[in-house]
Amino acid sequence: MSNTQEQISRNMRSNKCKDTKPELILRKELWRRGLRYRKNYKLLEGKPDIVFLRAQIAVFVDGKMWHGYDWEHRKKDFKSHQEFWIPKIERNMERDFAVTQNLVEQGWLVLRFWDFEIKKDLKVCADKIEKAYRNRIKYFGRENINVT
Repeated sequence: MSNTQEQISRNMRSNKCKDTKPELILRKELWRRGLRYRKNYKLLEGKPDIVFLRAQIAVFVDGKMWHGYDWEHRKKDFKSHQEFWIPKIERNMERDFAVTQNLVEQGWLVLRFWDFEIKKDLKVCADKIEKAYRNRIKYFGRENINVT
């Protein structure tokens, strides 16, 4: 059964840009581990989904459709409005790259996870974040963290 243009538009509008299910389960797991963070931090470029200010870690949870997972194969999946969707997703990918580069140049550690990675293995993703957090806090020490 094919979707009408109206159904497709309704589905696309219903996609959320923050507080997605993968973000919520990841945040809940990090909180359970005693890690405190800011969410959707507007003062940093790209508004990371999770930010650890003292450790200067920015975490992004990227949806595979919006951020171009396996793009060379997946872009063929767009059957309608390719002239709109393909450039849009490619701009998102370029922006993600530029945001990551800029934050790294400012001394931030940027961690990016695909939404399906979190759903598939939450523990592994949370372990990576926790390990990075503990290492950066130990390395920087509390007094040397540059808080923005």
